[in-house]
Amino acid sequence: LERQLLIQNEMRQRQTAMQIAWTREFLKYLGAFYGVAAVCLTTGAIKKKNPAFFLPVVPLSFVLAYQYDMGYGTLLQRMKGEAENILDTQSTLLELPKGSLTYEDLEKIRRSQSKFFIEK
Repeated sequence: LERQLLIQNEMRQRQTAMQIAWTREFLKYLGAFYGVAAVCLTTGAIKKKNPAFFLPVVPLSFVLAYQYDMGYGTLLQRMKGEAENILDTQSTLLELPKGSLTYEDLEKIRRSQSKFFIEK
């Protein structure tokens, strides 16, 4: 059981590391796109004398900030803290519909499915 727990934890850590690595790589492409878009949109707004051209930069800034926070910031620590808070203070939100699955429930399901297949 202890080995199984260690393996599960190792897999979780590897998956999290892959997610962070993916976010950091995506941030490079998003940053390049954001830079080009910001320059082009700003230039267009100045040339056309219409500030509406600059508006797409605002939501792009939020997306870029989120990706940066995910890859290099403290987003994961804040998410972990909030998850711990939910586990400690709002555990009723985590309950499954109709409660936890029991062995008896599984047997009922298995029996009903096996009867279904036998009848055909």
